[in-house]
Amino acid sequence: MKQSVLIATATLAGFALGASSASAQEKAKPAHPTGYTDTPMLPDGKWRVHDDTRPRPEVVTPGATPADPPSDAIVLFDGKDISKEWVMDKDDLPCDWIVKDGYLEVPPKGSGVGGYIKTKREFTDVQLHVEWASPAEVQGDSQGRGNSGLFLLGAYEVQVLDSYNNKSYADGQASALYGWKPPLVNACRKPGEWQTYDIIFEAPKFDEDGKLVKKAYVTIIHNGVLTQHRQAYLGPTGHKQVANYDKVLEKGPIKIQDHGNPVRFRNIWLRELDLDANS
Repeated sequence: MKQSVLIATATLAGFALGASSASAQEKAKPAHPTGYTDTPMLPDGKWRVHDDTRPRPEVVTPGATPADPPSDAIVLFDGKDISKEWVMDKDDLPCDWIVKDGYLEVPPKGSGVGGYIKTKREFTDVQLHVEWASPAEVQGDSQGRGNSGLFLLGAYEVQVLDSYNNKSYADGQASALYGWKPPLVNACRKPGEWQTYDIIFEAPKFDEDGKLVKKAYVTIIHNGVLTQHRQAYLGPTGHKQVANYDKVLEKGPIKIQDHGNPVRFRNIWLRELDLDANS
């Protein structure tokens, strides 16, 4: 009888120990797991839903304000030194634009200096931030008023123009894809006020035979307002002509246009984009 009681007691103790161990294991499980390995496969067949083995995004520290460069940005102009990143487009000589008070300005027309400038580096897909201001004193009209331009890959123009109460052709307005697509809205500030462009540019892609496989695309936010939404280019832009992709061009500099108007620029930075990251 005593032996039976001892066996029963031991058995109950074993059950209690097993229950206690199971309870401890349950408590050890994280309330919010970092991922799963038993969920359905996504359509690409590479990763599962919430896959625990999928690479996490790279950490980038944002700027203190939306205008400040994030930690992975290339600062193209910091308000002081233009020689590090820019040269004249025509001859690769040092940039001769005016640098003062934290901005870069197109030289006066007829001064004997000036012309387009370009970055020393070449880029493909980028996020570009630029601040610009047309002259406070309005001179000229239409395309003769606060005119400049930003060229991605040195060939795809985003128009810079004083479009405040300025009736000029639609595909030449501020943030237009010059000669092709007018902005969705006119978000231009008054002459002399600083304006911002935040541009996402996707470079075109060609196959080994030079055949276009992907057009160039651009998204533009002008002064916080969306003015172009992943709009395709017809090709490198030009004046009084329809663009095309006859030329294979997948990489190039950022250019800024000298159109003879004293437009100012400051706080220019970009991020090189890997649009296939973590795919």
